[in-house]
Amino acid sequence: MRKWEDLVDTYLHKGLRNKLVEILKEKGITDEHVLKAIHSIPRHYFLDSAFDKIAYEDRAFPIAADQTISQPYTVAYQTQLLQIKKGEKVLEIGTGSMYQTTVLAAMGAQVFTIERQKQLFDQTPTYLFKEQYPNIQFFFGDGFEGLPLLAPFDKILITAAAPKIPEKLWDQLKISGKMIIPLDESDGAQRMLRLTKKRDGSVKQEKFDTFSFVPMLEGKTQK
Repeated sequence: MRKWEDLVDTYLHKGLRNKLVEILKEKGITDEHVLKAIHSIPRHYFLDSAFDKIAYEDRAFPIAADQTISQPYTVAYQTQLLQIKKGEKVLEIGTGSMYQTTVLAAMGAQVFTIERQKQLFDQTPTYLFKEQYPNIQFFFGDGFEGLPLLAPFDKILITAAAPKIPEKLWDQLKISGKMIIPLDESDGAQRMLRLTKKRDGSVKQEKFDTFSFVPMLEGKTQK
C-alpha cells in the first residue's frame, strides 16, 4: 500500500477521471451515485506508482498475490446492479485492492469486506481512506463462510468467479436483499446474476452480461 506522502491527485488525474466517467456512461452506466463515487476516488492511489499514467484506463491491472484490481466498468456494473441505498449493510467478498470497497463506502453503505489472501489483508491497516470512510470493516477469512455473527445483510457483492451460489452467504442475506454474483458457465466465462431473496426464502434470478473474474476459492492463505 502506498503512503500519503508519496501521493498527489493532480488536475491531470482529475481530468482522466472525468474521461473515465464519460466512458462508463457510454457503456451504459446510468446510476449517478455510482458515477459520482468513481469520479471522487483517485484510482491511482490503489496501484503501484508505475501505473500512475494509465490508472484511469478502463482495464484491470495486476496487484499483489496474483490478483487484480477490476476494470472500472466491471466495478461500476456490479455496483449499479446492487442498487445501494445509504446506510445499508453490504457484505463484500474479496477485498482485493480495496477500490471496490471504497466505491461502496463512498455511496454511504456500511461495508463489511472479507479477504482470503493474507498478503492483501495485511495491507488493510494502512488503508489510505480509513478516516474518510469509517463505515468499512475489514476481515480476514473464507468468503464462502461469510460473517454469520454480523448477518443479516441488505446486499452481498461477490467479486470473484463463483462455481455455485454459496449457501452460507445466501442464508446471511435479508429477505428482499440482493446478491450480485458472477457465476461460472460451461464456456469458461461468468454470467453476472442478481439474486433477490423472496419472502419464502426462494430466489428471484436475473441474468446479465458475461465477464471474466479470478476464481472464488475456499479457505484462506497464510502468506
